[in-house]
Amino acid sequence: MKYAIYGAGSLGLVASAILKKNNEEFDLVDRNIKSVNAIKENGIKIVGTLNLVQKVNVILDTNCNEKYDIIFMFTKQIDNLNTINKLKGLLKEDGVICTMQNGLPELDLASVIGEKRAYGAAVGFGATRLDYGVSELTSENTKESMTFSVGNLSGYHDEHFEEIKRILSIIGNVTAEENFIGARYVKLLINSAFSGMSTVCGATFGEVSKNKKSRRIIQSIIKECIEVAKASKIKIEPIQGKDVVKLLDYNGKLKKWLSFMIIPLAIKKHALLKASMLQDIQKGLPCEIDSINKVVSDMGKKCNVATPYNDKVVEIVKKMEAKQLKPDFNNVLLFSDIK
Repeated sequence: MKYAIYGAGSLGLVASAILKKNNEEFDLVDRNIKSVNAIKENGIKIVGTLNLVQKVNVILDTNCNEKYDIIFMFTKQIDNLNTINKLKGLLKEDGVICTMQNGLPELDLASVIGEKRAYGAAVGFGATRLDYGVSELTSENTKESMTFSVGNLSGYHDEHFEEIKRILSIIGNVTAEENFIGARYVKLLINSAFSGMSTVCGATFGEVSKNKKSRRIIQSIIKECIEVAKASKIKIEPIQGKDVVKLLDYNGKLKKWLSFMIIPLAIKKHALLKASMLQDIQKGLPCEIDSINKVVSDMGKKCNVATPYNDKVVEIVKKMEAKQLKPDFNNVLLFSDIK
């Protein structure tokens, strides 16, 4: 099957470099001419926990005349419907798209190409784009840390799904999820808590987990996410072998204390990760807050579960986008009015 990776951002670069190193043939397609030209000239450079320079076949999307069986979608969820409609034109008649995005992007994807052609993967590792064609892998470079939970909302699996699993297994461990919404939701929970506070505080996952004030807010965000899932009848799946609900949910004081102590250990493999939302804010760009914490807030409204901590993250990040606030650890004080 002929496939493409769409999006030469932090994760798209890491995936492309590893696949090419393993002699995979594919096209890397991107919409930014500066990015395309840099990769053509210098190849992809990966630093951090993986050091790799790799030449790949890169194409500007407006110059792409190919038709693909599978497109792996590594873009941000900003203007997502327009991007999906553009990619639809690059698919073969029975071609599929596998979104690698945060949140619950399969809903938009299925609305354009149909549920059976809309696959998704919850990505269990992180990276930071440093420059055009240059990405820093910030998670541990191990199969245990480089994970994917794959599936689709309808539960439909065909030969495209088998090929998606084969390709992603070259990069890391792949779990085919029967309860795909539960696998998606656990990544949404993690992003809401750790990416949300990484952006609010202008810090790495490890730094916001170590600081006790930001960690208490992380704990409250996680609790809200779990309560919304319960009310929505979503069974949250484990991630990287860890049952987040069992480890971090609480009712009594002892379990609350234990979950508070566990948080830095739970995120240890990804302690160096800086939220992609924070990277966007620091570049003066709009970020994916509407696809992360706001999803939890909106779900909470539908099932009548209060989400004041997620709501506050959304409020703060929106002010950052409007240049009214900057990422800073002092922003934890803005949560003090939550009862």
